[in-house]
Amino acid sequence: MVKSASVRSVVHGVVSRCKTESWAKPIPMDPLLAEMLTDWRKVTCYRSADDWVFASQRAKGRRPIWGQSIMRKQIHPAVEKLGIEKRIGWHTFRHSYSTLLRHLGTDIKVQQDLLRHSSARLTLDTYTQAVTPAKREAQNAVVHLLLPTESGTMAAPTVSYTNTST
Repeated sequence: MVKSASVRSVVHGVVSRCKTESWAKPIPMDPLLAEMLTDWRKVTCYRSADDWVFASQRAKGRRPIWGQSIMRKQIHPAVEKLGIEKRIGWHTFRHSYSTLLRHLGTDIKVQQDLLRHSSARLTLDTYTQAVTPAKREAQNAVVHLLLPTESGTMAAPTVSYTNTST
């Protein structure tokens, strides 16, 4: 796990301390991601402990690159180029992350902690969507329960509920 020396956040362009204690807790980081960030630190002009990882050149490392600037200059043009018509914002990535965690069979408490939610209910109700193959499998299982087989009897579904994505 890679730890940060300072605990700060940016919300609507305002730099401040994290909003809750849970937001200040360390999070696990994949070694490959840690290596990529270490490599970035070696080539960036802003390497001091007080500099942001993705620092603004205008602010000489003392402020981050603003999220809306990244969205407007990088992400929206890429989305448009790919022909995606859906509205994309920063929470789109949170929803996608939560849905991918769910698809991988990640325990809901782990998802809650990784997303920094105060309750598992918020994670499930707001951020997580069922992945299409899982929805199709569930729908097919119900149909097979209700429709008779060729022999005229009700069929018992043969659906596996184990995680096959690992």
